[in-house]
Amino acid sequence: MTEPILCRLGAAHLASLIELEQAGQPHPWSPAQLAAVLTDPQASAWGALEVKQQSLLGFAVLYRLPFDAELQAITVAPWVRRQGIARALLIRLCEEAEAWGSERLLLEVRASNAAAIALYRQLAFEVDGRRRGYYPASAERAGHAGTREDALLMSRRL
Repeated sequence: MTEPILCRLGAAHLASLIELEQAGQPHPWSPAQLAAVLTDPQASAWGALEVKQQSLLGFAVLYRLPFDAELQAITVAPWVRRQGIARALLIRLCEEAEAWGSERLLLEVRASNAAAIALYRQLAFEVDGRRRGYYPASAERAGHAGTREDALLMSRRL
């Protein structure tokens, strides 16, 4: 695969954004939530596009807070995971948060998402805390009635 290009997402990308979110997340954001991100002045949505076909391979959403920035969503198409797309998007979001003057970049992640946690640690994110029972049960734990999953709170100084 050739290196994808990173670009800011706009209304023209909405259909691709919805399709990728549905394919890549067990609990996807709604089309209305995704559309709102593209028009919110406090949000910045970036995508990784395949060069030749301009298909959306991944995206990430950053929100500007008074002193910090927060990663609200990151999704990479299942068929191109572990090829550096999430890393490239996260680096771009760190650059944007720094340009905003943010002090830290915050995120939360499922405690069972070892691949994402490893990536965040490689990019200097540290665990700040845990929200017990924050997420609905993942597909692997769906058969356990009432089971919820913890979220790890992580941050990186900018």
